Amino acid sequence: MANLLQKITGGLKAEKPIKLYGHGGGPNPWKVEVILRELGLPFDRQIMDFADLKKEPFESINPNGRVPAIEDPNTGMKLWESGAIIEYLLETYDSSNSLSYTSGAEKWEQKCWLHFQMSGQGPYFGQRAWFTLYHSEKNLTSCLDRYGNEIRRVISVIDAHLKSTGREYLVGDKCTYADLSFATWHWLLTSPPNIMGEGFAKEWEENYPLAWKWNERMQARAAVKEARDERTKVISGK
Repeated sequence: MANLLQKITGGLKAEKPIKLYGHGGGPNPWKVEVILRELGLPFDRQIMDFADLKKEPFESINPNGRVPAIEDPNTGMKLWESGAIIEYLLETYDSSNSLSYTSGAEKWEQKCWLHFQMSGQGPYFGQRAWFTLYHSEKNLTSCLDRYGNEIRRVISVIDAHLKSTGREYLVGDKCTYADLSFATWHWLLTSPPNIMGEGFAKEWEENYPLAWKWNERMQARAAVKEARDERTKVISGK
């Protein structure tokens, strides 16, 4: 029924709020929230306790027991993994293709960058955060250096791509989900907990200026600013 309605109307209307499961600190649920806000979709955010993720009823939604996950009452879909959720939201609700390209090389280039974000940026940033904030053994210089260097490498890849293509965004001539998938992880670098140190923003701007300007353009978007403000409230308990 959902596919038929899409063919008739050119896209579903989200009349009921989509439930988004997340938690305060992790960037991936906020990555999904940015897309929900960009598309103007109604949603209810449910902040989860870590203890509830590895048991029912949440494991029936995400067998991996992590966030984000969504339940969409408009279609009956339950989905997990941020990349899959983003692709679903776009294919289901973005009838105007405001955040994506649907044909040509750009369609596939977007996917390359999304997968790079999930296989490169997310894991390396996440491991740096783990060894900086949570690991029981402190001052593991080799681990911090390893993941710090990978963070720089990820940013340098983007900087070099923007330089070689002369673009303001990763794909084509507009901001797409490929760009936005990186935005929330950058919060860990430019504000507390500053996993690369408080001086890293200056290093980034000086050494990778095109990637810095690219990130600044994304951070200025209303959906990104709103999601960031909401995350601050959740973390502070306000």
